[in-house]
Amino acid sequence: MELGFLDVHRDGIILALDLFGTAVFAVTGALRGWRSRLDFLGVVVLACAVGVGGGITRDALIGATPVAAFQDGRYLIICAAVGAISFYVAPRLGDRWNVIPVLDALGLGVFTAIGCEKAFLYGCEWVAVVLCGVMTAVGGGVIRDVLAMRIPAVLRSDFYATAALIGGFLFVFLARWAPGVDYFGRFLAVSAATLLIRLIAMRFKFRLPEAHAIPARQRWHIRHPKLRLPKE
Repeated sequence: MELGFLDVHRDGIILALDLFGTAVFAVTGALRGWRSRLDFLGVVVLACAVGVGGGITRDALIGATPVAAFQDGRYLIICAAVGAISFYVAPRLGDRWNVIPVLDALGLGVFTAIGCEKAFLYGCEWVAVVLCGVMTAVGGGVIRDVLAMRIPAVLRSDFYATAALIGGFLFVFLARWAPGVDYFGRFLAVSAATLLIRLIAMRFKFRLPEAHAIPARQRWHIRHPKLRLPKE
């Protein structure tokens, strides 16, 4: 019964999850704008940038024009509405947004799968398929951080883009070596795997190695290990 329901309504389920992921990403953009003390328009712009920025960038790169966000007005309407609501709701809730990272992880998985699938349908090579999945998932966040004059979070060792990258490789594996799995099966598998990886990374605080500058005294000691510097 349940499998029959999923099979009949799979396109609607994917669309609903896509719109849901767009709304969640828009919330994260609106919160960044609110915390950066932007005005009403600035908050709405950041919400839209995160909600549809990754998809617009992906479609522009693979030549899928007009981009999806311009063909279906629901995406921009949802982003603008979420941004406007968040502008007035955020001050009342303060920092009580603990559920947002979990929902954001769900959006990450959904957007990774959708990005990979669209690139695959447009005949892209496997490297481009993986990159389109990552771009769809994290592109909006990069645009958000650039507009907010911050170093993009995906470049600061957070295990975020890495989860999308692993999900993209899983999609390629299923598409090339598991032909029996249809697009809905790939969507579910990639979304679930990316979500699980992201949640595990959040739970155990996994982070990629960070680059650290070596102090001058330490660099001198590395070059001249037999000599001793006087104590400061």
